[in-house]
Amino acid sequence: MKNTWDTEKRIINVSNRLPVKINVTEGNISLQNSDGGLATGLGSVFHKYKNIWIGWPGAEIDELRKAEVEELLKPDHLFPVFLSKKEIDNFYEGFSNEVIWPLFHYFTSYSVYDPEYWDAYVKVNQKFADEILLHATEDDIIWVQDYQLMLVPQMLRQANPKLRIGYFHHIPFPSSDVLKALPWKEQIINGLLGADVIGFQTNNDVSHFRNAAIKIGGASIGTDKLTVNDRPVQVSCFPISIDYEKYKDLANSPETKRIAQKLQKQIDTKIMISIDRLDYSKGIIQRLQAFELFLKSYEEWRGKVTFIHLVVPSRENVGGYKQLKQEMNRLITDINGKYGTFDWQPIRHFYRSFPPNMLSAMYSTADLAVVTPIVDGMNLVSKEYIASNIHLNGALLLSDGAGAANELTESILVNPNDITSFAEKISYGLSMPTDQKQKALRTMQKKVERANIFMWANNFLDKLINVTAKKTSTKLVKIDSTLPSRIDTQFTLPTNGAFVAGL
Repeated sequence: MKNTWDTEKRIINVSNRLPVKINVTEGNISLQNSDGGLATGLGSVFHKYKNIWIGWPGAEIDELRKAEVEELLKPDHLFPVFLSKKEIDNFYEGFSNEVIWPLFHYFTSYSVYDPEYWDAYVKVNQKFADEILLHATEDDIIWVQDYQLMLVPQMLRQANPKLRIGYFHHIPFPSSDVLKALPWKEQIINGLLGADVIGFQTNNDVSHFRNAAIKIGGASIGTDKLTVNDRPVQVSCFPISIDYEKYKDLANSPETKRIAQKLQKQIDTKIMISIDRLDYSKGIIQRLQAFELFLKSYEEWRGKVTFIHLVVPSRENVGGYKQLKQEMNRLITDINGKYGTFDWQPIRHFYRSFPPNMLSAMYSTADLAVVTPIVDGMNLVSKEYIASNIHLNGALLLSDGAGAANELTESILVNPNDITSFAEKISYGLSMPTDQKQKALRTMQKKVERANIFMWANNFLDKLINVTAKKTSTKLVKIDSTLPSRIDTQFTLPTNGAFVAGL
């Protein structure tokens, strides 16, 4: 059966970053894929020639070269929002990543409530809204992505009340007790309430937002939606996922299999992996502490397991991240110095991105994947590992603070702050019988294959069309629960770039 939204309608996708970034080297301008997880994940969805993508191109561009960049991006239907260095510093590094990111991840002591950051956030959100309005018609579907752009829905609503506006929040949404610390909480809540449909990763996030919308935004509550100035606003849970077939096919490719064989020859122990962006929310320090306790408590595993520890550089100019990197490096050095031997190094640490085939080979050969953020909206690394482990030879150790834990219930769940239990579960995951691992992986693979990123997009867009249709008609429209596995699209991106969508 057809989905209820018209696939011929144009989607205007809006995110902080474009799915490509501009490189300016020796006067030459080129494109490469963005490393960001959002761009990587959504790149699988937005492929139709009529769809467009609006976002920052990833670099400060000289005024004289902006027209050149616009022409370079136009064939792929990408439209840049240019930001100055000061705007990048105060809007992105400042308000987005030193105020909202720590607060919404419950690291409240890390938030810096600088009014200059807020002023930049308002200014840049207006820049995005203005660029959208240059392209949008009332027939378009506008889909705004994530916490950097929480004011945009209301800015668009004020400019044209008839626009169809959806917003998806990729990170956690905090409880009212945490949110009340934010000086600009009323503006943020009202900014989000400009959308027709607001999506979150988990039901807890939905509940937290609905409470805030009622207490702070003055919304009234109905049976399944909020009402704001007689306008319905649907707030629902849409757990994001991955392009399952892409990861499965990559793991099955001859190049990935060649790398995997080489990796297994080089490392003749069991392999444990973790893949993270450098961030305090990812539980990197707790994971290293648990691994050290594991080596101390389970002497029989010494020399028999190698921890491949991959960390992608991120926000290195922010003070808290510099300290995190220093502590991470100290722990790795201490563990390798204390437990390593002439022919065995407990942790092989890499602080950089890896090409897709290499990461896929690591996923497919790992005996244990350790995905243990303190708190995370979803965390797609867990789903990437599930799709890529085609030989059914691994186990997934997953934090109960990740949104993915609500779906991947067959994984080994752990509280990453409980270091003793964490160490025990590392041993359990490495010792798990083959039949148990295979049963759990098969079940989780079916879940991820069925609820893939295309189903996620279809569900969200169906809800948006359904809600906006009711604004102009009293006739109820039933949502078709039988959705195609992917959207019919044809938007193409460069093929190089990072692989990890879930970071």
